[in-house]
Amino acid sequence: MVTATLGWLSAPGYWLGRLFFQRALAGIYLVAFVAAANQFRPLLGERGLLPVPAFVARVGFWRSPSIFQLHYSDRFFALVAWSGSALALACVAGLPERGPLWCSMLAWLALWVLYLSIVNVGQRFYSFGWETLLLESGFIAVFLGPSHLAPPTIGIVALRWLLFRLEFGAGLIKLRGDPCWRDLTCLVYHHETQPLPGPLSWYFHHLPLRVHKAEVVGNHVAQLVAPVLLFAPQPVAAIAAAVIVITQAWLVLSGNFAWLNVLTIVLALSCVSDRYAQLVVSDALGPPVALVAGPRWWQAAVVALALLIAVLSRFPVRNMASRRQMMNSSFDPFHLVNTYGAFGRVTKRRYEVVIEGADASVIDETTSWREYHFKGKPGDPQRRPPHVAPYHLRLDWLMWFVPLSRGADQGWLMALLGRLLDGDAPLLKLLRANPFPGQPPQWIRASLYHYRFSSPAERRETGAWWVRTRTAELVPPLRHAVP
Repeated sequence: MVTATLGWLSAPGYWLGRLFFQRALAGIYLVAFVAAANQFRPLLGERGLLPVPAFVARVGFWRSPSIFQLHYSDRFFALVAWSGSALALACVAGLPERGPLWCSMLAWLALWVLYLSIVNVGQRFYSFGWETLLLESGFIAVFLGPSHLAPPTIGIVALRWLLFRLEFGAGLIKLRGDPCWRDLTCLVYHHETQPLPGPLSWYFHHLPLRVHKAEVVGNHVAQLVAPVLLFAPQPVAAIAAAVIVITQAWLVLSGNFAWLNVLTIVLALSCVSDRYAQLVVSDALGPPVALVAGPRWWQAAVVALALLIAVLSRFPVRNMASRRQMMNSSFDPFHLVNTYGAFGRVTKRRYEVVIEGADASVIDETTSWREYHFKGKPGDPQRRPPHVAPYHLRLDWLMWFVPLSRGADQGWLMALLGRLLDGDAPLLKLLRANPFPGQPPQWIRASLYHYRFSSPAERRETGAWWVRTRTAELVPPLRHAVP
């Protein structure tokens, strides 16, 4: 039974949506913190490709707020990442909600502060839109309240406003960008050229042209029409949310975009009122006791949240209205109200960096080169692309951008090659296999390959998922200087 006199600041009809959002968001936090714990040392550690100590030495606290500005060591980073993992797991189980209101708020605030600290020193390895999306979602979660309180109307509207900017911004940047979004042919290329294809991407790529065009039309509806309808009364808002959920599920099946699609689905489901959610889930799943309004100080904090979002929203709104719209950008160092968008331009041909080593003392045309294989990105043409999302393989993702810039501004890539010449054990753990298990190679090089999905006939004949052709030498053979 839900108390009927909670006032306009309360939205008791969204208890189930809030519960699902909080538990699912905690699960995404858990994935993010575990990924950070597993990958930070070779990428950002004291001997990483982009070391945090060097970054904080040149970038001040207010440009990049982080507890690592106060102190950094690899051991301290691991403590932060695993502490965040443990706290996220506690929130998945709903443990902070068993205490007073301030306990729940403190738990969500701690998650946000810990992950903000990681993102703000993560440099290029944390430059993706789903990082700011997680932080903005996590900040709103601080003010949503535990399960015994009625959800705040402002919090529910804030989640819709976030989802609107996420989807509508992505839709606008597509219409303003590549002409293939307007002639409905972008999906002819995208499944093959996206950063990390998944196990079904080969099949999506070979769908008929009319289906690819229908995919683009569906994308435009989900990103330009449905977001506007999120603010309509129920059941229209629930239907708009369902459209977004369906298109995001299609993206989950067709590729690997870390937790972007999962978090978008979670945001969309928070827009469905309990009345319509219970058409799908059990009627028994509802408030266990009569809901009550929160204390006045909490209501004042929620109102302050609304004012803060309203003030900061002028930047993303101005960006969405601009012909020079930016993708996935933050306008404040705390990532509170951001702008979103992706694939304003779609790559038409896929190029991959293939790194190889050789253990010969002298190299010539007869030298045997052995390839380093990554966990997620295309390498061996016979290997089917794996499904890794919502886990984020940061090194694999960043490797996708190297051919787009032809190696420009990729100092971390040269550091990567140097670490492989060293046989750096933490870095080698980020790869699928080490072709030099005994001792490091004497030489290393990086080549550029053109990759395309095999045709159905080629696949039947060879079993290969990819066909590749070496096109250029990106980094010539290197070796450590001989003393």
